[in-house]
Amino acid sequence: MSTGALAVVLGQTPNTFTGLQTIGKIFFILAIVLFVAFTAIIITRFILVPQKFLASLHHPVESLFFGSYWVTISLLLNCIQLYGVPNTGPWLVKALEILFWMYVAAVLIVGIGQYYVLFQLERLKFSLPAVMNENLTLYRRIFPIYPLLVIGPLAGTIIPSQPHTAAVPIWLAGVMLQGMGWCVALMMYAIYTQRLMVSALPDPSTRPGMYVSVGPAGYTAAALISLGRQAPAVFERKQFFGITSLLVEDVIKVLGIMAGLFLLLFSFWFFCVSTVSVIAGAKQMSFTLNWWAFVFPNAGMTLATIQAGGALSSAGINGLCSALTVALVIMWFFTAIAHILAVRKGQVMWPGKDEDKTMNGIRWGAHAA
Repeated sequence: MSTGALAVVLGQTPNTFTGLQTIGKIFFILAIVLFVAFTAIIITRFILVPQKFLASLHHPVESLFFGSYWVTISLLLNCIQLYGVPNTGPWLVKALEILFWMYVAAVLIVGIGQYYVLFQLERLKFSLPAVMNENLTLYRRIFPIYPLLVIGPLAGTIIPSQPHTAAVPIWLAGVMLQGMGWCVALMMYAIYTQRLMVSALPDPSTRPGMYVSVGPAGYTAAALISLGRQAPAVFERKQFFGITSLLVEDVIKVLGIMAGLFLLLFSFWFFCVSTVSVIAGAKQMSFTLNWWAFVFPNAGMTLATIQAGGALSSAGINGLCSALTVALVIMWFFTAIAHILAVRKGQVMWPGKDEDKTMNGIRWGAHAA
């Protein structure tokens, strides 16, 4: 997710220079390579041990990352629009329209199905030790709805190249599904903050995962501002909602921008709380996969800031966007290097060190019978 998110930010950041598009394309290609490689590895794992497929979907930690797989697909679709459409024919525009609706159908099933599993089979524990342990994974319970939280930004990215007949339903789907994702995320926010108040912060090594809370408000703000700015072009001063007494598209534009600005600082508040928490425990931190949350969720806040700068035509905000983009690039390299070193030391991606360590009783290959 983080590599794809960084490619999207690089493709939309306002202050550009010669070679920036090339850098963005490099991250896009890297995201594709990683996506294909990890997909192949995951498929191999489930072929070798078929029982681990259902075990993974029911695992209290690992199952929650299933949503992140679909978020990656959304980010790749964003990149196809940003880096592919300007250099190809109209066939890719039509392909993106089809892929958008296929993605919508898939993530609706994911968002509903995974929460059904959580509601039916998983229960939060309320003893103090259990509560403290639960905080390590509680913020991840927002992951099943994350694929819906990136539909709005995806719609806002692909709409400019779509014909009017396709742009209107995509715009409406972007608004409605973003609203669905945001409402579910808001409920998860309430559970998350309540747990933080009655217990303690997560273990220092897992605190970077707190940045996951930055994403829902950030991506929703980006979606609202982006879709609002495009309303005049989408509706082309035609009658809408049966209203003829005013220009509905201009009203939608103002409402979208104001709603996005309303949420932007909410995202920033979670960013600040997470940053202070990480700094407070920095000396006790060791690498975990949660560190990749330094990039992906904060990319959502950065995209919202980029949209705000464009809507307000503010050179100052655009400068801030450039600073945030540079910070994301730095954190990507920092996390990637830390990840490589952790693998070499056997701290992650090693027997007994990952989320599936509780599945060690499931045997491999010919021994699985």
